[in-house]
Amino acid sequence: MEDLIFIHPLWVIVIDYILGLIMWTLIGRAAMNIFLPENSEFFFMRFFVLATDPILRVFRPITPGFLIDPLVPMFVAWFFFLFRFYVMPWLLGYDVMGMLSFPLESDIAHVLYQMFGG
Repeated sequence: MEDLIFIHPLWVIVIDYILGLIMWTLIGRAAMNIFLPENSEFFFMRFFVLATDPILRVFRPITPGFLIDPLVPMFVAWFFFLFRFYVMPWLLGYDVMGMLSFPLESDIAHVLYQMFGG
């Protein structure tokens, strides 16, 4: 498997990693919110809330009022996914990047395959 640095410029990898980490942190907050309230003292929940509150505030004006609070992080994460899936390839001039073409998830899948797949 070719290294992603040879397929994509470094700035693409860095932007995708940042957007991917934000997206997965928002998803983590929504998942943790199933089991714990937002004001929980559990350190993971405090991290998710502290890390994602500024992002949720930015998206507040376009967040529909009918969404219940636990679903708001998923709604915002959806925007990050759409940007990564549609806008990034368009900016780079690709029609379709393909399955597992996100650099962050591709690297994670590669590591997992090496650890468990042989």
